[in-house]
Amino acid sequence: MGEIYGLGEITCPSGELVIVDAGHLGMWSGEGSPALVDPGAFGVRDPAVAADVSAATDFLITGPDADTAAHSFDRQPGRTLHDIPASGAAHLVELFDAHCREQGLDAALEARAERVPHRERVRRCAERGGGCFLMNGVPVVALGGVPRDRPLPVLATDSGIVVPIAPSAVALSPIGSSLAPSFSPSPAVAAVKSVELGEIRVDWARLLFGDADALSAWRHDDPVDGLADVAFWGAAEAEAATEFAAPDLGEPGEKGVKGWTGLPMPDAMRLATALFDWKDADPRRRLMVDFRPHSHHWQIMRAIRASPLESGTVRVGGAQVLCAMTGQGDGWFPVTVDLDPTGRLVSVRVSFPV
Repeated sequence: MGEIYGLGEITCPSGELVIVDAGHLGMWSGEGSPALVDPGAFGVRDPAVAADVSAATDFLITGPDADTAAHSFDRQPGRTLHDIPASGAAHLVELFDAHCREQGLDAALEARAERVPHRERVRRCAERGGGCFLMNGVPVVALGGVPRDRPLPVLATDSGIVVPIAPSAVALSPIGSSLAPSFSPSPAVAAVKSVELGEIRVDWARLLFGDADALSAWRHDDPVDGLADVAFWGAAEAEAATEFAAPDLGEPGEKGVKGWTGLPMPDAMRLATALFDWKDADPRRRLMVDFRPHSHHWQIMRAIRASPLESGTVRVGGAQVLCAMTGQGDGWFPVTVDLDPTGRLVSVRVSFPV
């Protein structure tokens, strides 16, 4: 298998683990309705599109042939179709009805009065042994049966990321260092079966492993301390540094990046706006500007930038969550659980393309 590296540790007090592209956590609703999440928090700027997303509906497939219809219609995992935008709801019902007529199935799409919170979607996945659900089209994998009472290592291998669950599944070396040359569960916890739970679509080149309850406290863009950083780099970096009297940013892992750290939010926003305006005033000015509120996402990305393994952890909601860059960029990554002869978890794996 090659070398194995410790990326860090997670804790999972709820016993239910979520694996998701961390860049999309701005849309996480926790125990609340997804309708309460501002679409602007996950990048929707057009007012018409935002209204369409906010007015989305969840549909339940009902009827004697519901399971067969859900499988053959194949739009989302399971019998619930989540987050259908208002503009597409009527057309989806038409498509489903036509599908059932063609297949001779007795099933219907029933609009639900309330949308299912993301935390509840995790519970439903855990109850059926783990699986996948969509969050505004973004796939999320969730599973239960994870130890609540001890930290779990997250390991990088040449084929992906592994979370050993069984206590004796791996002999650990210090986090961040190379582990033993092989990853071999002991005979008592040997995996005899592997089950794929779903695929994660990664758009931000990063994966997060987090406790389901803890993510309800996640603040994606809102600073936890009222402060923010402004960073910039690129071909016009020296010119911009002179124009704005900007020092080196001074953050670990960001040699050569200019900017300011720990500014009050209004001051940081004014500086970031001024930098964007200055850059846009001349197309020849090649500059990347990054506005960084001190949110949980900022905290974990700060740790990642400082890490030679591009991984980091942060405590949120009473648990430690971990985020790691894929090293593969974006794409689709299958998530698999390995089970022992009794059906208990041995490990969770995210596989990278060969």
